[in-house]
Amino acid sequence: MTTRDAHEPGGPRPRAVVRTTRSLVAAFSRTRFFRRVGPRIMPPLEKATAFVSGGRIQLSGLLVPSLVLFTTGAKSGLPRQTVLMCCPEPPGRFLVTGSNFARPEHPAWTANLVAHPDAEIAVRGRRHRVHAVLIGDEERDAVWDYIERQWPGYRGYERASGRTVRIFRLTVLGGAAQAQPRSTS
Repeated sequence: MTTRDAHEPGGPRPRAVVRTTRSLVAAFSRTRFFRRVGPRIMPPLEKATAFVSGGRIQLSGLLVPSLVLFTTGAKSGLPRQTVLMCCPEPPGRFLVTGSNFARPEHPAWTANLVAHPDAEIAVRGRRHRVHAVLIGDEERDAVWDYIERQWPGYRGYERASGRTVRIFRLTVLGGAAQAQPRSTS
């Protein structure tokens, strides 16, 4: 495959289009408007996309690596599921952040992982068992740097929330190589 410049016939390569779209979406996702309406519109859109695709596609996964996290409720003990953006961390590990659209409270799924660190994820429709570890203070800055290389400006959610965002490393138990999501960059 050859590299095409934006000025050549046929236009830029699809990778460049995805990169440009990602940066536009990233900028939009950091706006107050998105932080206000995102929590209301994204979950139903994610559910509809998952239903139509049979669970193989997450709406957010069209632009960023995403997964579905299956946890046990910290208080209820009931099964819960949440679609999350993730940052793959080879081999067979994923970072997930409890940004909660920059709201002041931690999302419930983070309490679920604190109480029950053994969970499951689905990546492109394939389920895997994982073990979650909460990132400690000594590693936070390095992990944030890694996350922001994939999603620039994302730590702004932490600053806007006024709290320390919980970050978890999910490690796939067995079959780790199969759990890597396809990169869209």
